[in-house]
Amino acid sequence: MAMAKDRKARKPDERHADAETRIHDDHHLSVRLWLRMLACTNRIENVVRQNLQAKFATTLPRFDLMAQLERAPRGLKMSELSQRMMVTGGNVTGITDGLEREGLVVREVDAADRRVFHVKLSAEGQRQFRRMAAEHEQWVVAMFEGISEKRKNQLVELLGELKRHIQ
Repeated sequence: MAMAKDRKARKPDERHADAETRIHDDHHLSVRLWLRMLACTNRIENVVRQNLQAKFATTLPRFDLMAQLERAPRGLKMSELSQRMMVTGGNVTGITDGLEREGLVVREVDAADRRVFHVKLSAEGQRQFRRMAAEHEQWVVAMFEGISEKRKNQLVELLGELKRHIQ
């Protein structure tokens, strides 16, 4: 109890309450770093979500699924999409169903195993994804504008080191 009273909480910025507002000065540096990265990731993701909805009337999961398919022109199995997107098969099925109804993806039966479907972007899906991806890139570039190329390269290196360490 006494320890909780002694904690000096950082004053949260009411306009931007996020994961980082839980930080106390006595939290371990690694915890503070993790919460800072989480807060940045969440803010970037929220901007992308809002922009996708406003500009293209679509969602981030739909964009993510289309991005995976764009990288695999021959298509992907539903299970591969689930693994790559780190979501359940049910989520992939629901997103794919909607994209298929809109003519943005096609499902093809696997020649070797008729129980398996491969999903790929249709010609219209490719056109729409290219438009969204170009805008998406501009949004991300704009969010990092205030950071020098040197600092961005340092961040890439440091986060790469962290990623290798935690794998």
